[in-house]
Amino acid sequence: MQKITKKEVLHVANLARLDIESKDIEKFCQQIESILKYVDILNRVDTKGVAPTYHTSSLFNAFRDDEISTNFKLQDALDNAPEIEEDQFVVPKII
Repeated sequence: MQKITKKEVLHVANLARLDIESKDIEKFCQQIESILKYVDILNRVDTKGVAPTYHTSSLFNAFRDDEISTNFKLQDALDNAPEIEEDQFVVPKII
């Protein structure tokens, strides 16, 4: 029994804004059919008691802990600025 029809392939292609030549429709039907059969096999696997795996490797938070520190002085920030006006950085106007 075929799980996907040519009409469905054309519908999905239309949703994805893809132009599919008529000679390729049958090929896509077969390929999608093959994928769906494999998914059926995966759906039959007993996964009760298996924790979900969202990533193949362990993830951890790479952020550092927040630490309170003293801020630098305004003049220290402005010391390396190429141009300053009224204690502010002067930057090129962008429109």
